[in-house]
Amino acid sequence: MGGPVTVSTHARRARIHVTGAASAAVRPVLEGSRRPARVLAAFPAGVYLEVRTELEPSVLAVITGAATRLPNSVLLAGPLPHVTVGDDASVGDRAIDLGSLSLSVRRWWDPAPPLGRTDRARLEHAAACLGDPPDPGLSGNGAVEMLAGSCAEGWLLGAVTAAEQLVGLGPGLTPSGDDVLAGLLVTLRHLGAAAGADRAIWLADWLAATVTFDARTRTTPLSATLLHCAARGEASPEVIAVLRGITGRQALEPALRRLHRLGHTSGSDLAQGVGIGLAAVLSLSGPR
Repeated sequence: MGGPVTVSTHARRARIHVTGAASAAVRPVLEGSRRPARVLAAFPAGVYLEVRTELEPSVLAVITGAATRLPNSVLLAGPLPHVTVGDDASVGDRAIDLGSLSLSVRRWWDPAPPLGRTDRARLEHAAACLGDPPDPGLSGNGAVEMLAGSCAEGWLLGAVTAAEQLVGLGPGLTPSGDDVLAGLLVTLRHLGAAAGADRAIWLADWLAATVTFDARTRTTPLSATLLHCAARGEASPEVIAVLRGITGRQALEPALRRLHRLGHTSGSDLAQGVGIGLAAVLSLSGPR
């Protein structure tokens, strides 16, 4: 019996206790009862945990400051422990146990900060400056073109049909189709509210219901989580910065460059969705 006791004591001594700041998007999962989780993907600057829960988001990103701060992230100041895909973890009671790491959440940050009011002239100026993103993953795709045209016309059936075709379309942890939809949903919701465009928010509600209905079965767990976040207007700081640039609250071009640099095509795909959303808000809000 001496062997197991010695190992357990060593494990307790080896644990690293740190605090972190979590997105308010993951608050329901983190403040709930303790649940098992598993490592979905592991990188030097971030680990994705899939939590066994019916709540959304079901995937949490535990990251260092070097990683992209996704809207489902928990940010810690120190390094991540070495873990591999499939390793066990646990989440709940405002804490995450991951390998040798015990992380307690002490602070929260807002992944959907309101933009305040804006006027049509600012949106029109931003639309003229936005341009096409570099090398989006679905360049020339008919469903993307149908989505853009339908949103601008306020044609719900066309927009929903195109969105259903785009969910899960493309390779990677966040397929290009999902990134386009996420950029669109966040833009419709935030710019629609900022411009007082009720029809844009109405369209966002319908599209959100469409893309989240069976996202878990149609795309990757991480991307399904990010679609649920986008449906509520939650996004990474890079996306929010572009929306702030569009409304004149910060410089637009540097924010766009930072967004375009995300991932292989994710930044360009998100920017494509933002552009579709901006055009739709302008069209659906009508002339002054």
